[in-house]
This record gives sequence, structure tokens and C-alpha cells, in this order.
Amino acid sequence: MPGLLDRQRTIAPPGFNRWLVPPAALCIHLCIGMAYGFSVFWLPLTRAIGVTAPAVCPDSMGLLAKLTTTTCDWDKPLLGWMYTLFFVFLGSSAAIFGSWLERVGPRKAGVAAAVCWCGGLVISAAGVFWHQLWLLWLGAGVIGGIGLGLGYISPVSTLIKWFPDRRGLATGMAIMGFGGGAMVGSPLADRLMKHFAGPGSVGVWQTFLALAAIYFVLMMIGAFAYRVPPEGWSPPGWSSQGMAAAARQRSLSAAEACRTPQFWLLWLVLCLNVSAGIGVIGMASPMLQEIFGGRLLGIDASFDDLDAAQLGRVAAIGAGFTGLLSLFNILGRFFWSALSDWLGRKTTYALFFL
Repeated sequence: MPGLLDRQRTIAPPGFNRWLVPPAALCIHLCIGMAYGFSVFWLPLTRAIGVTAPAVCPDSMGLLAKLTTTTCDWDKPLLGWMYTLFFVFLGSSAAIFGSWLERVGPRKAGVAAAVCWCGGLVISAAGVFWHQLWLLWLGAGVIGGIGLGLGYISPVSTLIKWFPDRRGLATGMAIMGFGGGAMVGSPLADRLMKHFAGPGSVGVWQTFLALAAIYFVLMMIGAFAYRVPPEGWSPPGWSSQGMAAAARQRSLSAAEACRTPQFWLLWLVLCLNVSAGIGVIGMASPMLQEIFGGRLLGIDASFDDLDAAQLGRVAAIGAGFTGLLSLFNILGRFFWSALSDWLGRKTTYALFFL
């Protein structure tokens, strides 16, 4: 008898409505998409010890000492490395575990993603509580990054199987949740930090634990709601014969694709695109707050001159700005993916540069 997480348990029965699968994908992607909203934590984490103001480390302190110090606060560049680790391990785990996902099915991959992503948040909460930067890097950065990769590819793979007639739309539905995770998560995290903050805490570790619990429940719902079509299934009125013949003529294995110049040109463009985008998104909230300071509130004052109440209002605006970026991330992912079904992939890709 197949186990609860086995692929056989996810095969859809006859008459299953394929439009029930996108909500399951969104449950996963909206949770892991909070990775885009982590910039709301950077400024509070620079005051994890000082609370009201950063306890600055001496200039003579080296990196290894900063990884374990409990006497002074971390700076934003060090915290930003957690963001870098997110996406390094996202890409690596997606590449490494892609074939495993196809073999074991999306449910097992979704559960593994939930355990890694939410477990990483719990480890990061411990890192903040004990003020150990290496635990933040290990928790959210490495383990959480692996969860991001597993959670990212499982909806894409599943929805493409259900929508072979609208592959662009399917991909857009899968990845728009990842782009939109910060739209919900950033304001929520800001409110949670304000709720948990007190005289001796900025409220970050408690927020990590709360988010881990919320996300774990939602991701498990998504993982168990996954269904894959039975062998040979196709949408009513659609024939896969023409596509199969074209695929036989043009398809390449992963190893063969890696030896083509087109693959590396696409990889380079995507790398540059993601590097630029992540560079902005990764520092969106503190960048807005520190550049505009009091002008966000209509007063002529720098960020350092704001009082506690004003800083709280500015932080909320920073979270809202991160959410706004996330909103357009959603729209762009869905719009261009769906449009490619009508214009073609090459034409759509070329339009990115106009």
C-alpha cells in the first residue's frame, strides 16, 4: 500500500477539476515568497541587542567574532548575506532535486519544503534569541533556502502537467505566488514585530516563530491538496500528438541543453536580471527608510533624527513599499507568462528588452 506522501496517493480521480490545483500551489508559493520580504527585518535586527539604538561592534572585530558575538549588533551587510544564501540554495536545490521531485511526486516535495523553510525560520529565531549570526545564516539562509528551492519547483512541475494547453499560464499561476509572498508577509511581519516588541526585545525572534507556525500549516495544506493527472490524461478537446511530435524533434536532455550556447546565454541574462532585482528587493525597506527618513511623514528630518513613534510609522511605510514591489512582481510574472502562450516564448522574451 502506498504511503501517505507517495506519488500514487496524489493521482487525481476521473473527473477531477484541474482548477483546484492552482490554489494548492499558491499555498506553497505565498509562504516561501516571504523571502522577498525579509528586508523588513534588517533594521530591527541591527538593534537586536541595543533595542532602541544599535550596539556598534568595534572596528577591530573580525568576521568570525561577529558570527558568535553577544555583545554588539550585526550590521546590514552581514544580515544581507542571509538573503544571498536564500537564492544560492534555492537555485542549487531546485537543480539538484528536480529529478527527485518527478520521481516521488509533489506532495513529498511540498512537505519537505515546509519542513525546511519553516524549520529554517525556527532555527533563525534561535539565532536571534541567542544572538548567533551563524544560526541565522544556517537556518533561514541554508536550510530555508533548500526549502525555497523544493517549494518553488513543485508547483511549477505540477501545474504544467495539468495545463499542457496553456503552459505559460500554468507557469504564471505557479510562480506569481512566490512574487506575491512579500505583499502579505511584509505587513504581517511588521505588525507582529510591533506586537512582540518590548523593553528588551525588538520582536524579531517571536515573529519568526509565529510565521513558521502559520506557514507550516498553509504549506502542509497545499502539499496535501496537490494532485497529478493520471498517465495519458489531456484536457478535453486538446490533443497532445502534435506537441509530442514537435517535442521529439526539438527536445534535449538536461545534459545536452547545458552544452548549447543558447542555454548559457539564457542563464547569463537571467543571472543578471535576478542579481539586479534581488539587489533592490533585498534592501527595499531599509533603503526607503534611510534615504527618505522624515520626508515619508511629511517632515524635514533625517532617519537618525526620528523618535520611536516616527520610526514605527516609517517602518510600516517600508513594509508597505516592499508589499507594493511584491504586487507588481505578481502582476509581471502572471502577465508575461500568460502572454507567452499567444505571442510565443521568443517574442515575449524579446519584449522584455524594449
